[in-house]
Amino acid sequence: MIRVEQERAVATVYVDRPDAMNALDVATLTELRDRLVELRDDDAVKAVVLTGAGDRAFIAGADIKAMSAMDADAAKAWGELGHDVARRLESMPKPTIAAINGFALGGGCELAAACDIRYASSRAKLGQPEINLGIIPGWGGTQRLARVCGLGVAKDLILTGRVVDAEEALRIGLVNAVHEPALDKAREVAQLLASKSPVALAAAKRATNAALQGDHGANLEREADAFGELFASEDAKEGMTAFVEKRDPVFKGR
Repeated sequence: MIRVEQERAVATVYVDRPDAMNALDVATLTELRDRLVELRDDDAVKAVVLTGAGDRAFIAGADIKAMSAMDADAAKAWGELGHDVARRLESMPKPTIAAINGFALGGGCELAAACDIRYASSRAKLGQPEINLGIIPGWGGTQRLARVCGLGVAKDLILTGRVVDAEEALRIGLVNAVHEPALDKAREVAQLLASKSPVALAAAKRATNAALQGDHGANLEREADAFGELFASEDAKEGMTAFVEKRDPVFKGR
């Protein structure tokens, strides 16, 4: 099941199957997608934290028992659902932060990679072990790991299927920081981000998501366009006025 808690403008989304190490089956992944859609459209939510219930696992991957019964068509539909969830984490206009409190394997690692920022506890273990099952990552791991960590690191993790601990994950750039507990750090940063201008955050996320794809010159032009367009927003006027007046800005998201 999926559980959502909200504190001020930050929503924390828990994958809550601790007896199954928070592994994802079709019902849980579908519910996660639906909750992300709701949070994207909820104006009271400014930032989203994704984590796992308990202290053993973030998301230990997909439910292998369920996967073993899939034929090719069912597996393709399962992969498409996972891609949909990952895209929603990656592309929603609000910042998404993964609090990796234990095992983040397979699809769990892929969903963490789709978040904007990743914090890991010292007990975290991350990896893409699909090769050991005779398959490959199916929710974006071959693409996002290369963008997050570089092509060489991505091939190392995907081709060997090895699992890395929190310190190695930090060294290779798979996580932004190691903090105990990871959820506290994720929520602290989420509250900070929730105080920023929602329109500026959305524009910044959109621009940086495009950084490693498409034409570099065209991306720079789009950044320049977005920069200029933001000057027409109430938030930009408020932010610059507050700076001049030496006070904290009060952003309204428009």
